[in-house]
Amino acid sequence: MAKTAQEKLDAKREKAYYKKHKNMYRVTPGDVIFNIINYTVFTLFTITCIYPFYYLFINTISNNKEVSLGRVNFYPVGINIDNYLALRNVNDLGNAFIVTTTRTIIGTALMVLASAFVGYLVTKQEMWHRSLCYRFLVITMYFNAGLIPGYMNMVMLGLNNNYLVYIIPGIVAPYNIILVKTYIESIPAELEESAFIDGASHITVFRKIIWPLSKPILATIAIFGAVGHWNSFQDSLIYMSNNPKMLTLQHRLYVYLQQSSNLGTLASTGSVSASQMKDAVEKMMNTKVTQYTVSMMSVIPILVVYPFMNRYFEKGIMLGAVKG
Repeated sequence: MAKTAQEKLDAKREKAYYKKHKNMYRVTPGDVIFNIINYTVFTLFTITCIYPFYYLFINTISNNKEVSLGRVNFYPVGINIDNYLALRNVNDLGNAFIVTTTRTIIGTALMVLASAFVGYLVTKQEMWHRSLCYRFLVITMYFNAGLIPGYMNMVMLGLNNNYLVYIIPGIVAPYNIILVKTYIESIPAELEESAFIDGASHITVFRKIIWPLSKPILATIAIFGAVGHWNSFQDSLIYMSNNPKMLTLQHRLYVYLQQSSNLGTLASTGSVSASQMKDAVEKMMNTKVTQYTVSMMSVIPILVVYPFMNRYFEKGIMLGAVKG
């Protein structure tokens, strides 16, 4: 069947369009060079970021003697999992893990709830002295009393050697409140207005509208809070001096690091006998391996949780940073 004039015209136009865009998107030698450099740089950067975790892992599953001699760099030597099994015999490590886990869960949950509710309140024009409260909140990001006054304050409040010292100071997080406030302001006001017309209260609006729609930013600040709680050891070091049962996992890791440094200094000075030197070196070897293993165990939970929260993190941090 012969083609009509219109079909011939359409075929000609399609051919011209394909030829035009084929030339437009043709890969030039410059594009090839740029892609090679780009992929090379980012591949090296990725390896640089991943290698410390890989190095830590292969040292925890290698022969302890090889690890102490520094021979494990790129692949495990004498693979074994005894180091992880031996963690059961480390004093107070299980208790420290429980303390760190509970403070991370409880502290993060309360921080997210407080940040969401306060962030919602400071967006309401009818709030009493809203601007003053918000500015006072922001000022605390830049000024604080310092370590010694802060310690004295905790002692006077009865929080010294108290588990609540891990939870209460971190409930109000100004930076997270600002992120939540900015995100809530991007939610269409018509949603709240229609709910108010139907007779809903502020609590109902917050619970049924604001909270569900704020999941990306809440997941973002949850990551901030969880990582902060999990990695914190300074508060344990300062406030739990007389309550060893409340020491955190990171504090135990800090103790192992200090022990390793002290034993290394002792062995290098030559101020001890041969038998004491041997005992010190053996303890230093055990402490080093334990330090690596505990470090790996302390990193694993964050590495496991983060990929599931990453999509919320990217969306929340971008939307929460549009306006100040």
